[in-house]
Amino acid sequence: MRLLFFAFLTLQSLHAADFHATACEGTYPRHLQGICTNGKDAIYWCWTDYLVKTDTEGRILKKVPVADHHGDLCFHDGRVYVATNLAKFNRPAGEADSWVCVYDAETLAELAKHRVPEVVHGAGGMAWRDGRFFIVGGLPPGVGENYVYEYDTGFRFQRRHVLASGYTLMGIQTAAHASGAWWFGCYGKPQVLLRADENLRLTGKWEFNASVGIAPISGGRFLIAQNTVVKGTDGKSDGNQAKVLIARPDEKAGLVIHER
Repeated sequence: MRLLFFAFLTLQSLHAADFHATACEGTYPRHLQGICTNGKDAIYWCWTDYLVKTDTEGRILKKVPVADHHGDLCFHDGRVYVATNLAKFNRPAGEADSWVCVYDAETLAELAKHRVPEVVHGAGGMAWRDGRFFIVGGLPPGVGENYVYEYDTGFRFQRRHVLASGYTLMGIQTAAHASGAWWFGCYGKPQVLLRADENLRLTGKWEFNASVGIAPISGGRFLIAQNTVVKGTDGKSDGNQAKVLIARPDEKAGLVIHER
């Protein structure tokens, strides 16, 4: 009986969530845009024009082609939501074509598309919190603040939040909410990490690269994605690969990597 009990515990542990540093299987034509998890046993990776679901070891479970440009994504209630722009980024209002594309989290079958025209510089990232979706995106050069667009569950526009971040290159790329704070990854040389409180008031800004993926996991930790350009034998760019590392919050540094 005792042997059966321990066998049961072992089986249960194999099925429990164990998010850790790992690499996504495969090489992709375009770079990684964002990641999210189902909080249980899967990681979702958005590769600009491919959407990929893997297990916690990075092994591909599902892979589907998607329209260019699919960006950062979030999981909610059995569905994956992806911020998508079908036109231009970082341009004056009127040149973007912003949408949220919705996929079944098990099969990656497309379920719906919602237009979000209020995201005027191009929808590039999104997160879910307390019954609302929050979308971030591009930014024209010289604009000294970022914008976060809030929607209800039916993607009816609620309000635009102003984030007093100063200009960040091409706006905000990735978004996540955890433990009473918002986290935003931005491009730049070096890349920039922003933190805001529940009311989207800026509380921190650091040099840290979360610009291609940040996803909260248990224990106050985050998965942080890193994209690598793979060179072919001719020395030219041949594709993109990515991995996730584990980070923890740090008051001085914003986030620090503690598992590679």
